Amino acid sequence: MPDHSDANAETKAKPGHGGQDMWGGRFSAKPADIMQAINVSIGVDRRLWAQDLAGSRAHCRMLMAQEIITAEDGEAILNGLETIEGEITGGTFPFRDQFEDIHMNVEARLAELIGEPSGRLHTARSRNDQVATDFRLWVRDACDRTGQQLKTLQRALLDRAEQHADDLMPGFTHLQPAQPVTFGHHLMAYVEMIGRDAGRFADARARMNECPLGAAALAGSPFPIDRQATARALGFDRPMGNSLDAVSDRDFALESLAAASICAGHLSRLAEEIVIWMTPQFGFVTLPDDLTTGSSIMPQKRNPDAAELVRAKTGRITGALVALSTVMKGLPLAYSKDMQEDKPPVFEAFDALDLALTAMTAMVLALTPNVERMRAAAGSGYSTATDLADWLVRELNLPFRKAHHVTGAAVKRAEALGVDLMQLPLTELRAIEPGVKDAVYKVLSPEASCASRMSFGGTAPDQVRARIKDWRTRL
Repeated sequence: MPDHSDANAETKAKPGHGGQDMWGGRFSAKPADIMQAINVSIGVDRRLWAQDLAGSRAHCRMLMAQEIITAEDGEAILNGLETIEGEITGGTFPFRDQFEDIHMNVEARLAELIGEPSGRLHTARSRNDQVATDFRLWVRDACDRTGQQLKTLQRALLDRAEQHADDLMPGFTHLQPAQPVTFGHHLMAYVEMIGRDAGRFADARARMNECPLGAAALAGSPFPIDRQATARALGFDRPMGNSLDAVSDRDFALESLAAASICAGHLSRLAEEIVIWMTPQFGFVTLPDDLTTGSSIMPQKRNPDAAELVRAKTGRITGALVALSTVMKGLPLAYSKDMQEDKPPVFEAFDALDLALTAMTAMVLALTPNVERMRAAAGSGYSTATDLADWLVRELNLPFRKAHHVTGAAVKRAEALGVDLMQLPLTELRAIEPGVKDAVYKVLSPEASCASRMSFGGTAPDQVRARIKDWRTRL
């Protein structure tokens, strides 16, 4: 019989000698170059290093406690992981494509540092439950960071709303002047939106706080592991209840991306308003030099690029949600390598959202409203017409539909005369509705209109201040 011992030696599992050696006993050839190129993910998932080390420490300590590995081997593993953390934070860790992903890079380096005991760390776990745990930890941390950023933005909005609780501006529907509101009331609308965003991230975090570790490849483990202990060690509420679901679930990422997409939509709406408000045609606000840019050819330009880029980030974030939804569509249980593509869209979306939130908070704190320009615009477009209709209902007991018709006729007459409702002579109003009295003019100013909107959540300055106080308490 020919001696194949030398050839076979190259294929034996030797952690630290090449990515294929992690499963080398089954294969007799190295991956093709194209297989290596499409399979490697360390350039992306190296961001999971902190979560990977945390999961490995929790798993190691559980193995020691359950006497699945010896205390001596466990301590060697923990010491090796501490060394690896120092190398990563110090910038000396050798991230290598040949080891495919962050898990195998850490395992290979651990083998180089401590030798044989490193191979015992993978007892009773798989890369399937390992990556599911790492990724869940990363997304959980990202939701926590985003929640704090949302609170910071809310506080910035509250501060500006309080400063401008009395300052009038036009409220719009269809981007046409509708009714007067205050600038503070307008900003408080975004406090409410951002509050819902924070709630969505908190809800997603609560639902994702179950631990996949211990599900192993897909079926659980025959070793006497303590999944409750590893879940507690990693800050989870409980272990996941089904091993198939544990390794294949990416709902937590999808739900977080959905929350991010909605949040980005809210930021985009405010960004769009800042862009509009900064145009000379509106002239409602200005931003300082350090948050705007100029033109290479037009010296007069002050461009709201920060707002425009926040607006654009929405496409990347929503695209990430669509991308991951498409990756997960139709995957049979349990794990498939398709799921390696789960991390790029999530990382990109949270990077973009982080930048957008930071930029928007800076803009809110720095923008200078032109209160006189907004006040002048607040009464444009016959914005107090509804106040006239309401007065006709209250004082003359007209049905609202008739009052609406009378008011429409009054607006038409004011347009013909080139005046606003406040300037329309009483004789003209009485020609349309004989019962109109001089007292009607008390409700036709933008200030009176705003002050009258005292219903809960209305634009009356006292109501705006009440909502500000409520939100400060909640935050």
